[in-house]
Amino acid sequence: MKNIFLLFSFVSLIVFACSPSKYAETNKSYKKQVKDFSKLLREYPLRDSAGLNYAPQFVGTINMSLRRPNYVIIHHTAQHSTDETLKTFTIKNREVSAHYVIGRDGVVYHMLNDLMRAHHAGVSRWGNNTDLNSSSIGIELDNDGFEPFSEAQINSLTILLDRLKKAYSIPSANFIGHGDIAPTRKNDPNWRFPWKQLSEKGFGLWYNDTTSVQVPAGFDHLNAIRIIGYDLKDTSAAIIAFKRHFLQDTTKRMTPGAEKVLYSLFTKYR
Repeated sequence: MKNIFLLFSFVSLIVFACSPSKYAETNKSYKKQVKDFSKLLREYPLRDSAGLNYAPQFVGTINMSLRRPNYVIIHHTAQHSTDETLKTFTIKNREVSAHYVIGRDGVVYHMLNDLMRAHHAGVSRWGNNTDLNSSSIGIELDNDGFEPFSEAQINSLTILLDRLKKAYSIPSANFIGHGDIAPTRKNDPNWRFPWKQLSEKGFGLWYNDTTSVQVPAGFDHLNAIRIIGYDLKDTSAAIIAFKRHFLQDTTKRMTPGAEKVLYSLFTKYR
């Protein structure tokens, strides 16, 4: 049975590899854009980003490398199929993209080099970082926003996150959701996302058992939410984002139980 499965997988791979890609044109456009970026990087002498000439003397350093991501932002697509999302991310005037898309069946699509900037975070903030697009990898999970995430999808995500964490030395605390960094606009991944399961594998922080936690008198829950990373521009949105991530709760009122969870996390982040 195992040999039959391996043969089927091998044949499927050959068929896929030999089939004309329906994204051949957009793949061609991708290669052209990369070529244009390469040409820009090779220019000598350098042009500064504003097109000015305030530093006419150029001395090229030999100590350099490509910028590396320091965050992973997890999304749900809020669409109805992987194909729909792939199409969306290959339409020029949509101006949205991600580095990876993972289908419900667990198939992973790599859409952009990890070292390049995708348009996935939008207007967002985490701590003092106000440009998450420039420092993160975006991963989209095929999910309409109202359904659980499949086991195959989460298994593939876990493998991918492990590779990214090791490749770029991404801290455990820096695996977060789109709804965490843009609480007034986004709620993804939805409240059904298994953050606790991922945290047990080293992706994202989680709280300890709160049975014996004693929240001190005068504990400032808003300041604690800010210290964790949430933007307090809209305090209700920040509380909802925090509770959605850590309690699978989408209500905006702080409760004694939520304060215990928050205090446990606060002692880890501070």
